[in-house]
Amino acid sequence: MSTVERDVLDLDHVWRALEQVKDPEIPVISIVELGLIRQVGYAGRRLVVTMTPSFIGCPALDVMRQEVRRRLQAIGADQVEVKTVLSPPWTSDWITPAGREKLRAFGLAPPPLHGGDLEASLQAAARCPYCESTDTELKNSFGSTLCRAIYFCNSCSQPFEQFKPL
Repeated sequence: MSTVERDVLDLDHVWRALEQVKDPEIPVISIVELGLIRQVGYAGRRLVVTMTPSFIGCPALDVMRQEVRRRLQAIGADQVEVKTVLSPPWTSDWITPAGREKLRAFGLAPPPLHGGDLEASLQAAARCPYCESTDTELKNSFGSTLCRAIYFCNSCSQPFEQFKPL
């Protein structure tokens, strides 16, 4: 692919490539839409991507880092460093509006925006991704992954998972 005169990739091109890296556990959403990518830049000629995992012990973190390197090397980045930062901790508020819609269309209720008031968001009723009803009930705080909980919608009788607000 084309590079600029300094033999580095244009950062817009890098961001577009990163938008193609999907979350291994939710393949309809990119790690950019999830808000995991915090910064992209150069340290000399080394392309540095800074990411914050949704959970410290996220089992998909290594897979995502490898895919970031692979994608960026495929578009011409010679040296790629993927840095993991834990501060500030990831929050579900970082999920983009497009990402929230993709979660809903996938059948996974997006977490409510909370602005740091987690107690209120944890007490709020989950919105069913199928019928939009809030007549739902928590069935299990532990879903198929650490970041999900299992709910049941009393309006449409559908079970569903909600991405936990963090």
